[in-house]
Amino acid sequence: MSRRTSTLVAAVLLVMVVVGVGTVVRVPFVALGPGPTYDTLGAVDGTQVVAVAGAPTFPTSGHLNMTTVSVNDGVTGLQALGFWLAPDRRLVPRDTVFPPGRSTAEVDKENAEQFTASETNAELAALAELKLPTRATVADVVAGSPAEGVLQQGDTIVAVRGNPVATPQAVADALNGTRPGEPVVVTYRRGDAQQDATVTLGSSPDREQGMLGVHLGVQPATGAITISLGDIGGPSAGLMFALAVVDKLTPGELNGGQFVAGTGTITADGTVGPIGGIPFKMRAARDAGAVTFLVPGDNCAEALQNAPDGLRLVRVTTLASAVDALETLDAGGQAPLCTP
Repeated sequence: MSRRTSTLVAAVLLVMVVVGVGTVVRVPFVALGPGPTYDTLGAVDGTQVVAVAGAPTFPTSGHLNMTTVSVNDGVTGLQALGFWLAPDRRLVPRDTVFPPGRSTAEVDKENAEQFTASETNAELAALAELKLPTRATVADVVAGSPAEGVLQQGDTIVAVRGNPVATPQAVADALNGTRPGEPVVVTYRRGDAQQDATVTLGSSPDREQGMLGVHLGVQPATGAITISLGDIGGPSAGLMFALAVVDKLTPGELNGGQFVAGTGTITADGTVGPIGGIPFKMRAARDAGAVTFLVPGDNCAEALQNAPDGLRLVRVTTLASAVDALETLDAGGQAPLCTP
């Protein structure tokens, strides 16, 4: 074999080794990019994302899309190179998404809990915006908790320790001053029957007061709101869920029949908070057809630096401001925009 041939063979073998390693060995990075968007006024796999039963609802049209960020984990060397070259992807250290010492399952569980909390906050904020009376409900019973076998999913909590309650916060307030191991009387309604039960309070590592051992939700005093969207985590869909509830429970089309998308966390009092990954969310929204994007005020600077062409960035700080902005746009006015 000539020197030239042997050099060529060695080079080919080296390339094969590099490619082989690059397709197998994982790097300590994840790739972020635009994720799917979901119309909170529509359905996914035949199920309404936001459904209202037992209360008057009104027709809607257009879109109120929530947006997401995709996360590619287990990235190999060659995949990392491809993501690095892609204009709509960003490589970040894996530890920023999956903190050291915590498993992927633990992070996923936390994200799921945040998503559930965002649903409850969205319902609370929307019902408060509409000034509708509410009731506190049992969304889930913690396995092994004192409430297991006593309370059930779907029960309405009427009173705790003799204090009438209508929201999850009111239930928490009624437990102020209690301690684990203390028995309390809980009045609840199941179906048409109202009854009392004594629950011996459990403990939680993050607070001193006793705990019932249930995850609480909120519903209108009459009727029920159901938010159904699987395999999504984190709290950033809260604003768009709340807007969908408001739109379905009020006459007219909140979005003017247009394609509106957005993002933002929401608290029970309707405050809209900042989120991560807004460049990817805006790109996903524009690719889906959105013309207006609702931006949490604290995200405006980043949004302006990364906004795709043809997307109007509307600045919102509360649920009320988002409703006002959409109504203003529908009337042909100028809503508050993100400005430099």
